[in-house]
Amino acid sequence: MSLKKNPRRVGELEALAKTRMLRTSPQKLNLVAQSIRGMKVEKALNELQFSRKRIAKDVRKCLESAIANAENNHGLDIDQLVIVQAFVGKNLVMKRWRPRARGRSAKILKPFSEITIVVREVEEAA
Repeated sequence: MSLKKNPRRVGELEALAKTRMLRTSPQKLNLVAQSIRGMKVEKALNELQFSRKRIAKDVRKCLESAIANAENNHGLDIDQLVIVQAFVGKNLVMKRWRPRARGRSAKILKPFSEITIVVREVEEAA
């Protein structure tokens, strides 16, 4: 019998969104996650919209989901949201085989990854 996983508890002024089974490697996804960590959400959305990385579109969807969760589930003001955490994890790796010379074969690994984005409402210093 396995232990139950404890769901991640978010703070009072926080909201999170997860996206799983993204068809890219965690290293490539982490490049995009690092670029938005600590930013205000409005600036991060612009950054992701004009990013040249293919996976930026999926990260933008996850961020929009976190913003919607903050507004609808927690009643937070979306103009004062900041990305406090954006972390990446490994998921499944599909294994495929490519035929090679002399009857041999080569293994192809197709990695999947997941991202979790946590946003928090902060008061601006006047």
